[in-house]
Amino acid sequence: MRTKLILSIILTLVLFVVLPVYADGLPTYSELQKALQEVVKEKNGGFSLNMWATIVDRDGVVKTVVFTGKDRGDQWPGSRVIAAQKANTANAFSLPGLSLSTANLFSAVQPGGSLYGLQHSNPVDTNVAYGGLSKKIGTKNDPMVGKKIGGINVFGGGLALYNEEGMLLGAIGVSGDSSCADHNIAWRVRHKLQLDYVPSGVSPNNDDNIVNDIVDGISASGWGHSICSPEATDIAKGFSKTHPIRSKK
Repeated sequence: MRTKLILSIILTLVLFVVLPVYADGLPTYSELQKALQEVVKEKNGGFSLNMWATIVDRDGVVKTVVFTGKDRGDQWPGSRVIAAQKANTANAFSLPGLSLSTANLFSAVQPGGSLYGLQHSNPVDTNVAYGGLSKKIGTKNDPMVGKKIGGINVFGGGLALYNEEGMLLGAIGVSGDSSCADHNIAWRVRHKLQLDYVPSGVSPNNDDNIVNDIVDGISASGWGHSICSPEATDIAKGFSKTHPIRSKK
């Protein structure tokens, strides 16, 4: 009886404590780091720098923080929090039926834009952003993990994550290069993770890709992003063929 009781307790712990960690459908630390490291080796239209990536769940809780260098100082230290901001923003302003990338918000938050002032809302929780031991930064036990970072970021690098059933699981934020390269890297990483079953968006292709339609400071669509480099622009334009969003089953 005692053995059966112990086994029953262990099974209960597995079902109600361990399994929910994996049941959210989001990638593990190793999966995210591997995908990011592979994508960073490609030409993304930026400076070919090391990168940070963060994933938050639908509640805005940080689940994973990774970097591609050998040490936390091999990529811009400030980009760790920016990546988290981007993830929070893409999650906070995407819906089950409409995905808005952080790149899509660039023009809308400029003076006179339809979302002007958004960038001043939802401030970063500085205790979450800068608390904890530095040696844990970028590890599985990064001090941000398990906490809500908050923050709004309005340039490329943040994308919502949708599974094959079309369920919005949270978002990814990538930072460490030009904002356009950040977007391209995030797009490719999301594609590798197969979490790009995007329902609809504001781009000409009805997805959440970056829109480069700013002329003389004005975005024709209202969702435009500035051009960082011709290479980055061409890469993003080609995503409809090279890394198209998936259709839910």
